[in-house]
Amino acid sequence: MKLTVLVDNHTYIDRYFLGEPAVCYLIEDGDRVILLDTGYSDVFLENAERMGIDLGRVTDIVLSHGHNDHTGGLPAFFARFSQQVRLYAHSGALLPKRVGGEMAGSPYALDQLPEQVQPRLFTKPGAVSEHVMFLGEIPRVYPFEQDRSIGESSAACGCCWEADALIDDSSLALTLSDGVFVVTGCAHAGVCNTVLYAKQVTGQAHICGVLGGFHLFETGDALDQTIRTLGELGVKLAYPAHCTSLAVKSAFVRAMETVEVGVGLTLEWT
Repeated sequence: MKLTVLVDNHTYIDRYFLGEPAVCYLIEDGDRVILLDTGYSDVFLENAERMGIDLGRVTDIVLSHGHNDHTGGLPAFFARFSQQVRLYAHSGALLPKRVGGEMAGSPYALDQLPEQVQPRLFTKPGAVSEHVMFLGEIPRVYPFEQDRSIGESSAACGCCWEADALIDDSSLALTLSDGVFVVTGCAHAGVCNTVLYAKQVTGQAHICGVLGGFHLFETGDALDQTIRTLGELGVKLAYPAHCTSLAVKSAFVRAMETVEVGVGLTLEWT
């Protein structure tokens, strides 16, 4: 199995790729080629081309949630590629969203998806490939991770707006030979809640690492509880990315082994 960072806020020195405040990860598991999110624009297509990666091989797209920095690249992908793809997402991920009065959701509603898309929208965990699990709706267990609302989402009836608790936020669990590796988009559900649920869903006790946006910006008690709880869950290796501030990354560096994430990072497991 192989994971490649196609889009992140951060780019490495002397690696000539494009960055944007968004997420797109490519995961290859046997004959399944999976995109977790598609960034904000067509940047992921340009980066893949520079890396020599053929996205015409993509078989599955997973949306971590419905914000446009994770779904905005969908039109660019479908304009360039015509293969059939399965689209995994929480059933609320394609509802309209807005933040500060500005539309901030997916460019597609469910009934607007191209014909080549086979939507698989659900709230329960489900297998994307042999070793990749979509976690579905993640239970909010830890008190310090419960209030995660951002902006507003269209109610299911479509007639009004309501505070967006981002129940559509999900992540991937990669089952490796020695445990589970957790990949988040923004971890709006809380990175500790996400890791706990990944362990429960996969039945794996050992956490090999956690990569992705942690949606943490401030130091203080909530961050201290997060780092302490991750340690109790067995996390010893962190790859904080995207919506994780420098101050928070620095705290992770002091607390555990922490890897700098940037566009072009590749992880490979046998």
